[in-house]
Amino acid sequence: MSVLNDLQTRAAASPARIVLSEGHDPRIVAAAISAVAAGIATIILVGPAEEITKQLSDAGSAPGDAIRIEDPATSPFTAEVAQTYFELRQHKGVSLEAAEKQALDPLVFAATLVRNNHADGTVGGAVATTSDTVRSALQVIGKAKMAPIVSSFFLMVLPEGHSSGRRGMIYSDCGLIIDPSAEELATIAQQSAASCVALMNEAPKVAMLSFSTKGSARHPNVDKVTKAAALVKEQSPDLNVDGELQFDAAFIPSVGESKATGSSVAGHANVMIFPNLDAGNIGYKITQRIGGATAIGPVLQGLAKPANDLSRGCNATDILHMIAVTALQVAAK
Repeated sequence: MSVLNDLQTRAAASPARIVLSEGHDPRIVAAAISAVAAGIATIILVGPAEEITKQLSDAGSAPGDAIRIEDPATSPFTAEVAQTYFELRQHKGVSLEAAEKQALDPLVFAATLVRNNHADGTVGGAVATTSDTVRSALQVIGKAKMAPIVSSFFLMVLPEGHSSGRRGMIYSDCGLIIDPSAEELATIAQQSAASCVALMNEAPKVAMLSFSTKGSARHPNVDKVTKAAALVKEQSPDLNVDGELQFDAAFIPSVGESKATGSSVAGHANVMIFPNLDAGNIGYKITQRIGGATAIGPVLQGLAKPANDLSRGCNATDILHMIAVTALQVAAK
């Protein structure tokens, strides 16, 4: 089974309550209808009720138990959202009046529904920017108690029948932390390994990537990666991790055996940890645009509850995939 089909099948086994903050967008509406039809989730669409109702009607659907509309201008939850936001942000000088205005922001509204257990996870970013989407998640849902940082990853789904034999890989961090320290890289690796299990249902083999393999080059940037790999081994001794590895040594068995003889990760990695955002962002886009992979993300990890971002160029199918990812994150928690 392909990764994408597997995502939906496993998500349907544990349907979640997902709130979509851009409920007026036709792509969002189409994805919501598809998610309900596939049994992945029940959906809350946030936004102007009249406009969303029309979008649903145009798509041959209507509000009901499976697809509910919450308009911040009229919702019975709005006062609760305002009070929650005030309590969270008053230490930053936010007044109750300002919180009442923020409660009308669909991103804040959706994130608060998740925080207050009216929904299990949220997806946004088809219209809003990544910075706004992530900021709302961090301010309202917040970091998980045991997570040192919040990071992100892309699920890279390879074309069926790929010569490597892989169905997909986790690339991290390609969307959030610009220049992680060794300690942060170690955390990203451990978070990404857990995401590999949750989404791909595979045992993680984690490669800490660099322009050097096993001392082939010397530089402080290489030292950071080797230190991070050592920290992961110390903190999670059962996790299969190796580094520093160049991408070809991590991906191609013959190169891995030549450059990192005896490594159980080299040549077989399915979790790729990039040393910084430059490398990660460039790497995932090359894999997507030249390699023909489907990139799902950026998916956030390390939050108290699931909240995920979309590309503003996404289509309804992309959104459906992200709903499935978010539902699986809910199940994993």
